[in-house]
Amino acid sequence: MTKLNIGIILGSTREGRVSPQVGAWVKSIADKRGDANYEIVDIADYKLPLLGEADAPQAGAWNEKLASLDGFVFIVQEYNHSISASLKNALDYAREAWNNKSAGIVSYGSVGGARAAEHLRGILGELSVADVRVHPALSLFTDFDNGTFKPADLHLTNVNGMLDQVLAWGGALKTIRQ
Repeated sequence: MTKLNIGIILGSTREGRVSPQVGAWVKSIADKRGDANYEIVDIADYKLPLLGEADAPQAGAWNEKLASLDGFVFIVQEYNHSISASLKNALDYAREAWNNKSAGIVSYGSVGGARAAEHLRGILGELSVADVRVHPALSLFTDFDNGTFKPADLHLTNVNGMLDQVLAWGGALKTIRQ
């Protein structure tokens, strides 16, 4: 059986963001498993303008990247009780490329990013993405030290549980995309 391709989507483009640290941590855990091909997908690299404001020369590349993936792990930070505007914009720039794929969510914020994760789940449902139940939620108070990510060991179990579910659902959903 061919390994699934899972994109770890960095959900922020803000200067000084910590999502690259969190994404690298998730990828390091995932790569040790050896059960799929994992890669960081940084929405900042695609320089997408606001949807509808201008032509987006990178929108084609963004859709191609998403189409090449079987599932996703979203690294989501909470801004004003929701996801970042840049992530919402990136989600809206694609449609079919998201359909019938699985997704896990790793969130962070003052309450573990729980409110952002819940908003993202609603959006993913509209895009026909099956989000999984296990949800690592990181606290700005206990898992970060002055902008440096220092996750508690207890999160390792949740990350692996989430990846188990992303792969199970991703494999099942791949059968209906073929």
